[in-house]
Amino acid sequence: MVQDRPGPQQGAVPMLATIDETEKMLEAGGYVSDRALATVLFLALRMQRPLFLEGEAGVGKTEIAKVLADQLGRRLIRLQCYEGLDVSSAVYEWNYPAQMIEIRLAEATGEADRATIQDNIFSERHLIRRPILQALSDDAAGPPVFLIDELDRADEAFEAYLLEVLSEFQVSIPELGTIRAAQPPIVIITTNRTREIRDALKRRCLYHWVDYPDAARELAIVESKVPQANARLARELVAYVQKLRGMDLFKAPGIAETIDWASALTELDKVAIDPETVSQTIGVLLKYHDDIARIQQGEGYKLLEEVKSEIAAAE
Repeated sequence: MVQDRPGPQQGAVPMLATIDETEKMLEAGGYVSDRALATVLFLALRMQRPLFLEGEAGVGKTEIAKVLADQLGRRLIRLQCYEGLDVSSAVYEWNYPAQMIEIRLAEATGEADRATIQDNIFSERHLIRRPILQALSDDAAGPPVFLIDELDRADEAFEAYLLEVLSEFQVSIPELGTIRAAQPPIVIITTNRTREIRDALKRRCLYHWVDYPDAARELAIVESKVPQANARLARELVAYVQKLRGMDLFKAPGIAETIDWASALTELDKVAIDPETVSQTIGVLLKYHDDIARIQQGEGYKLLEEVKSEIAAAE
């Protein structure tokens, strides 16, 4: 049984008229973006191309897909990549218990021949749709946002499999034939660059490097995500995190850690940061013992003094 659905159609994705509208859409979803990100996202939507987002862990790549799905009113389908990810986990598999029951019933009643039994057991009702096939399936709300998260964690063989999906928005199932998306999903791919992704896949996408934000944008993010935080506290902790990222740490804190630290200090009713507070809460910000030890052994206090001096001088 071949299910050869129509190919991608134009106009399936709501068209944002300008880059400014795209930026405002992200802002309405609580995402503080820069102009370059808003531009490439606008183009990805207009051109119906996958968006490939690369950057350090914790800089907000995954959040972009979540905000996009929320603001466009689309379903978010997430494929979390990992080593050993295969077709049965990512694309589809057959409901073997249900197939066996149907075979036994057919044998018991003697009402079907072999060809009919085969057609019945390899039909849509026994097909279990995994994220990729879900993303290519019809949706009443419109094409979903399909997040392929941390692709660099998957094997190269799976990366190669994605080429057909991203170029034609289709998958091949031996028992059913080729299944194509009537409307292409909005595809967001993220990678933390633990390994290089091949050029063949990148060529099918628009690319953007998501970097750590500068101090002004990070402060805006904290004010958006933790509005109850004291204004001086927000300024100090953002300045502190910015200086931490300039150190040779095993893992610099991401934006997610900055937000967590702001929330934690707000829960402690802090209106400013001090050496004792840094020492007691540094585990919210840093996740490796060697990095924490460096901060607690004196380097963190020097950074704090610099932050206090710079903020005082600016006032």
